[in-house]
Amino acid sequence: MKKQTQTLGVISLGCSKNLVDTEMAIGLMKENGFQIVTKPEEADVLLINTCGFIESAKEEAIDTILEMAEYKKKRCKTLIVMGCLVQRYKEELQKAIPEVDLWIRFQDYDTFWEQVKSVLKPEREEQTKLDFRNRVISTGDHYVYVRIAEGCSNHCTYCAIPSIRGPFRSRPLEDIIEETKAYAEQGYQEVILIAQDTTKYGVDLYGQPKLVELLKELEKINSLKWIRFLYAYPETITDELIEVVKKSQKICHYFDIPIQHIADPVLKRMNRHSNGKTIRDLMVKLRKEIPDVVIRTTVMVGFPGETKVDFEELKDFVKEAKFDKMGAFAYSKEEGTPAERLKDQVHPSTKKSRYRQIMELQQEISRQNLKEKIGKTVEVFVEGKTYDGKFYLGRSYMDVPDMDGVVILKAEKDLEIGKFYFAKITDVREYDLIAEIC
Repeated sequence: MKKQTQTLGVISLGCSKNLVDTEMAIGLMKENGFQIVTKPEEADVLLINTCGFIESAKEEAIDTILEMAEYKKKRCKTLIVMGCLVQRYKEELQKAIPEVDLWIRFQDYDTFWEQVKSVLKPEREEQTKLDFRNRVISTGDHYVYVRIAEGCSNHCTYCAIPSIRGPFRSRPLEDIIEETKAYAEQGYQEVILIAQDTTKYGVDLYGQPKLVELLKELEKINSLKWIRFLYAYPETITDELIEVVKKSQKICHYFDIPIQHIADPVLKRMNRHSNGKTIRDLMVKLRKEIPDVVIRTTVMVGFPGETKVDFEELKDFVKEAKFDKMGAFAYSKEEGTPAERLKDQVHPSTKKSRYRQIMELQQEISRQNLKEKIGKTVEVFVEGKTYDGKFYLGRSYMDVPDMDGVVILKAEKDLEIGKFYFAKITDVREYDLIAEIC
């Protein structure tokens, strides 16, 4: 009797950088004979890639592990957990959740398949290494993430990423170009370059930043329509980079710049490498040089020592800057980080109040920003339909997948999924645009 193919169910938590690891793991398992399934109850093996960046992410990861462990009472025979949470807490997790058969840390990724083989009896072995070239893309047929560097060397005092993922390590320019060309040949029209700090790409390998050179090379790939890069740190956004984005027909006029704060005392305690003046000057320059630029940022409230004056300065700057998109989070005390030992920790209720205030402020700004777009024409990438099938859903250059809003399209004729159309904005929702095909 022929042995039944083993099935694999996968859950990926956290950021897009984590998702790339997940896609490489799926590719490795598929290449070695596993059938991928989307329902956990159909999986012989369950694989979870975890995030452990902040407290809420850790809680989500543990809840997911425990939920998936319940399937071991049914069909699932093997539960594998990888990622940031494992890197930080492997020993504690092994003791607390014995239902997990294999915990894989980052330093074990080079021997990923050997680790898997130690708990499974695979049908065959065709591939033994995690490889960018054998990823199973999970984001659909239209866009793909390309990770250009790993780790971080900025050492912000609140952040555990350097201790989790190690120092900043750029990939060779040629490898990234080769990988991107392969995706373009497969039909992907949008690539999103990702790293913890894309603007520092190349410094460790070449002695100087190489993001501009990389972008220029990717622009030469004819079948690519859109190129994005996330994230750009304010102190390393050069005039040269701004000029390349400004002149490009492919690089989206979109900057995701995590400023974290604007008050100098807070930025100094965070060990950020910019200050209030350089951030303010950058925002003015970007809007002057690229009038249609979209600026997204992230801010943190409740950092140790943040005074009421500091917070009011942040609120005033958010009003002044009128960010197109903004995310916020309350400071989370992470063990092993320098900020954990700082005095003047802000009371949880104060952090919660400040978070609510800053988000309510930004929601109103976002509404006003969107209303100003009514009557304008934008190019929209159609990606699907609404659940009821009445409207099409797409994105403009202003929208990063799964992070920003969408464009809800009304059309008199059938539209082709995966194609670009021009549309006139007629109305807005809280974060979304409503438009009609021109």
